[in-house]
Amino acid sequence: MQTHPFNPYSACTSILVGKNASADGSTMIGRNEDSQAAWAKKFVVHPHVEHAEPQTFTSKDVEHPFTMTLPKIQAKYTATPEWTTQFGLFEEDGINEYGVAMSATESAYCNTRVLAADPYVQDGIGEEAMVTVTLPYIRSAREGVEHLGHIIEEHGTYETNGILFSDVNEVWYMETGAGHYWVAQRIPDDAYAVVANQLAIQEIDFADHDNYLYAKNIRNFVLDNQLASMDNGLNFREVFGTADLSDRYYNTPRVWYGQQLFTPSVAQTPESFDLPFIQRADKLIHLDQVQNYLGSHYQGTSFDPVGSGTQEQRHRYRPISLAKTQESHVLQLRPDMPVATSGIHWLSMGVTAESVYVPFYAGADDTPAAYQVATKKFDPTSAYWIFKHAGILVDAHYHDLHSDLQTVQKELAIQLGHLLITSDRAVADLTGDELVAALTAANDQAAQLALTTMQQLIATLITKSTDMSPLNYNTDLNL
Repeated sequence: MQTHPFNPYSACTSILVGKNASADGSTMIGRNEDSQAAWAKKFVVHPHVEHAEPQTFTSKDVEHPFTMTLPKIQAKYTATPEWTTQFGLFEEDGINEYGVAMSATESAYCNTRVLAADPYVQDGIGEEAMVTVTLPYIRSAREGVEHLGHIIEEHGTYETNGILFSDVNEVWYMETGAGHYWVAQRIPDDAYAVVANQLAIQEIDFADHDNYLYAKNIRNFVLDNQLASMDNGLNFREVFGTADLSDRYYNTPRVWYGQQLFTPSVAQTPESFDLPFIQRADKLIHLDQVQNYLGSHYQGTSFDPVGSGTQEQRHRYRPISLAKTQESHVLQLRPDMPVATSGIHWLSMGVTAESVYVPFYAGADDTPAAYQVATKKFDPTSAYWIFKHAGILVDAHYHDLHSDLQTVQKELAIQLGHLLITSDRAVADLTGDELVAALTAANDQAAQLALTTMQQLIATLITKSTDMSPLNYNTDLNL
């Protein structure tokens, strides 16, 4: 996740699910975008554009002046840029017109011995540009890995990141290491992976090109710099990554909790450095379970920050959902459907645990007006700020008001899920411009339902909060 100059500590949590591991055959990639407690996001659709000549991308991040040549044809794609471009675009996540999804990035850390051999490149590519220069130019998840990998090898990068790609058939996780190196692994169709700010990919099988991709000179780089013997292959996590005390409290517990939710049959501990990257679930994984994980904070354990554990237990581990989440997304690509209706960009603005995932067809040609309003300060017409407003009101009197929020979240999940089912049926026989218009209208309807309901909740929360002032005084009639 992104790091602004005034926020040196930021992070995300990601989940990837193969098509045979999901209950409906969808591929799913999801991530919480964590950086600032008040840093508004927009939701946009970039149109298909064909230029007469190749275009030039130049980063707006003055500290990292990355530039590169772009292809002449730019596909339509969804994205969630920030309210300001001062630090870069940070488009973060989206689905393009070819049915390819991308989420970037999961911040990670490279160890000093690797960086000494290949330092970061100050004007290389970083998170803020990755979606913008990749997603409009790829036609498959594998091609996304190869496209971004070529950019990293040619231009370098100034940070270590994990990047998620998917199409209706394959799910890939890619990791960068040092200034110019990267690896990627296909998530097996019957498996899932949870990632939390550590390099996660383990053994690389250099002979298995169906399931592993990597920088062309990575083997020589490791050997020439005596980073590993390579006698038993390359464990990317061990050779390029970190394993320090902060990992035990900040990162591994989130992976542990996710694997306990989906694979409770395997006993693990939250501070283990041996948690596997690839895991199989005990049961098929449903969409709402992926969303619930991204909105979780160790519920059912003593580590829940709003639970019943001791003060030390409740603040021991960094939770999955926290106040600095800007938006959360699950990019779902559904099987046996036309590409325009297959991709659903599920978007939760603000703190995941206190928000709602709204389903948006990626095949639409515009986004609801409220989702295009993003401002530095509170704006009651902004979708981001409407969801944030409800969460802030709940936070002020959490145990008194949280049940009101939970009731609305459950009701909205049902209503939005039903709306998607009915919308699928309504557009099933449509094509061309008529289909695009219907998908755009369906997105508007879903957004209106969610925002109106959240505004009604806000009114309820404000009304209830009026009698919770510390200036209250209860008169004792016996005085």
